[in-house]
Amino acid sequence: MIEITLNNKNISVDVEPDMPLLYVLRDELKLKGTKFGCGVGQCGACTVHLNGQAIRSCITPISAVNKQKITTIEGLSTDGDHKVQKAWREHKVPQCGYCQSGQMMSAASLLANNASPSDEEVVEHMQGNICRCGTYKRIKKAIHAAADMES
Repeated sequence: MIEITLNNKNISVDVEPDMPLLYVLRDELKLKGTKFGCGVGQCGACTVHLNGQAIRSCITPISAVNKQKITTIEGLSTDGDHKVQKAWREHKVPQCGYCQSGQMMSAASLLANNASPSDEEVVEHMQGNICRCGTYKRIKKAIHAAADMES
């Protein structure tokens, strides 16, 4: 039995210890916001927070997060009012939208650790998140807008 704090709720899951966290979230717990992209930790679509830090859930076995805090896009805000979510809407960031939950989770992690990142810091932090639609300029603009918002 694996115990985690998921989106501020204590839960237990009875799964194989090597099952990827992504599969636990999507298949066992029915949280569909975190997406499967590449399956090898390269695209960022599966990004969630582990104790506040952005990680790739597709390559993280559930046993590696036992007794730790996981936050998914569903837990970023209960009503979509996290400053990153607001900025994403304000700047109309998504095109197809597939990668956006991972993008927002990476952006939220960046801003939690660096309240006012430079362009270079944004690019460096976000470089592991791929957007097939190429909305990178809007993503960067939204991150700076979120940084300027009150928490």
